Amino acid sequence: MLPTYDYGDEVRVTRNVRNDGTFPGIDTGTLLVRRGSTGHVTGIGTFLQDQIIYTVHFLDIDRMVGCREEELIRADAPWTPSLFESREKVEAARHLVVGGVARAPLGSAGEVLRVLRDEGAEILYDVIFPGHVLRVPESALRPASPCADGPRGPCEP
Repeated sequence: MLPTYDYGDEVRVTRNVRNDGTFPGIDTGTLLVRRGSTGHVTGIGTFLQDQIIYTVHFLDIDRMVGCREEELIRADAPWTPSLFESREKVEAARHLVVGGVARAPLGSAGEVLRVLRDEGAEILYDVIFPGHVLRVPESALRPASPCADGPRGPCEP
């Protein structure tokens, strides 16, 4: 297991990094670094002997954060920002049909499981809708309505 990055390399984090409870003085779950931010590798270590962890100094927020190798790319690598991130609530912006069968009607609430980036192509998401996991292009999603939590929505009487 050899590290991909070296001391001083400039890297970009590809997903939001939240406090998993190991960052002192900040509540668990709090956003530490926003996806797309760049920083420099200042340390290299391992976790459970099977994961490489990089200490990355994000100069713009003056914060040093541990990042898994899978969360990083080189800062000069192609990067397309995404509208949504894993665990974010979304809605179908149009009827989502597979094999002629509606799997998620317009406005169906879902949750992003994974963001899929392919250089030069539209960003895709694996989204869980009631009863189905669908691979959906970004253009077919919109942010979830604040009233989309309940069966009829908490905003309806």
